Amino acid sequence: MADVAQAPTDPRNGEGGDGGADDADSVELGGYRQELKRSLGSFQVFAISFAFISVAVGIFGTYDDVLRTAGPVGIWLWPVAGAGQILVALVVAQFAARIPLSGSSYQWASRLATPKVGWGFGWLSFCFLAVAVVAIDNALASQAFMPLVGMGPDEDAARVITLVVLLVQTVLAIVSTRIVSIINTAAVGVEVALVVVVSIALAVAVLVTGDGAAGNLTSRGIAAHAPDYFAVGGGLMLAMIMGLATLVGFDSAANLAEEAKDAHRTVPRAIVGSVVAAAVLGMLFLIALTVAIEDVPRISASGSPVAAIMRDQLGPVMERVLLVAITFAFFGAGVVAMAACARLVFAMARDGRFPAHRLMRRVSPRTRTPVPATVLIFVLGVVLMVALPGAALLELITASTILPALIYGATIILYLAVRGRLDRKKGAFDLGRLELPVAVSALVWTLVALFVLVSPREALVSVVVVAGLLLVGGVFFLVMLTVDREVLETEPGEMSEVFRP
Repeated sequence: MADVAQAPTDPRNGEGGDGGADDADSVELGGYRQELKRSLGSFQVFAISFAFISVAVGIFGTYDDVLRTAGPVGIWLWPVAGAGQILVALVVAQFAARIPLSGSSYQWASRLATPKVGWGFGWLSFCFLAVAVVAIDNALASQAFMPLVGMGPDEDAARVITLVVLLVQTVLAIVSTRIVSIINTAAVGVEVALVVVVSIALAVAVLVTGDGAAGNLTSRGIAAHAPDYFAVGGGLMLAMIMGLATLVGFDSAANLAEEAKDAHRTVPRAIVGSVVAAAVLGMLFLIALTVAIEDVPRISASGSPVAAIMRDQLGPVMERVLLVAITFAFFGAGVVAMAACARLVFAMARDGRFPAHRLMRRVSPRTRTPVPATVLIFVLGVVLMVALPGAALLELITASTILPALIYGATIILYLAVRGRLDRKKGAFDLGRLELPVAVSALVWTLVALFVLVSPREALVSVVVVAGLLLVGGVFFLVMLTVDREVLETEPGEMSEVFRP
């Protein structure tokens, strides 16, 4: 089991002077000692969630699918997805305010349901985050960096670049959490500036030149005569996936809760605030892009419509500026995903519930980061890049869009099951009387989102991949039940402050 030795604390500012006394108490009440360094302020915590969402990156990577399947009018499903994901974020924030421990949903389920249920949450989250790191970095290589430097499509070159990026991110994540937060903060600043400046520039260009049309906002484009446009799994429904695939990962701030100052307040606010900011900025960006389209069929056929619109309206220099900013945003998102996944592995390992847990729970005394857990994410990325053929890798990445919906749905069900017994922490994030209607609405939305993700015929292989990942996890779960059952039956720490007396 985990080492539950208490670390000495400074009554004024917590363990080692890195955070508040409340923060240190939360970790110790969880049955652990403060090993990770508390260095993240409120904006840095927000930047972690916003960088993972990375709205400009999400739109850059999926806008072409919307134009081909639903036409420009499909962008209006973005605010629908945004509203639904905000409801989910509000529920997630309720847990983050009460149990600010690394591992997020794994910790919440382990302590409020059973360790066995928590392990299932942890495995789903691990699969999602580990695949997300590879997906983000591979997209960085193929969709942003290679076009930026003038390289044509080349899968082998993209894989090599992906491995180099993974290595750089691993080194940075090991050296310092503070460095990771600086990179994320810079990436968020660049991304917000990009979205705002480009949106204004496109609007001005359209007004000055007359190129583009407001009518694009209601056009079905090249999908106008598609026979299954309004069908289940048809073109219009597929447009929802842009929002569902982008507005996820906001709970990554909770995975770094033990490194956040005043975590009871900063982490929940970051979770909700990042989704709200991404939803609003994303909608403004989509409207500006869509109005600025001169030739809908030509742009829809482009491999990178966002870059093509920028080139048409603002010239090749601005197109290159866009690619530089998108590359940096991709990099920041990949660093966050790697750090969040490493913290989850660390959290499960210190409870003895992850393979090679004695190694994976180790924290460097110098950098105070989970080095073996971070290296593991890099090794998994190398294996996926080297071993999987292109088609299999694409299916795995596509399957990763289903996993967060499963995780969020399960988290909401857990909240509805235990909310009546949860205590309220003074000053922490709290929905009050709105918690029940928000949670029920969030659950309904999550079920709708899952239906949207699995209903297309093309999603069958992705569903099978998800089932395969669950099967692999189930095998290891059975091994633990056989070899070391105790780790799945006991939980470190004291939860009396979470539950009402």
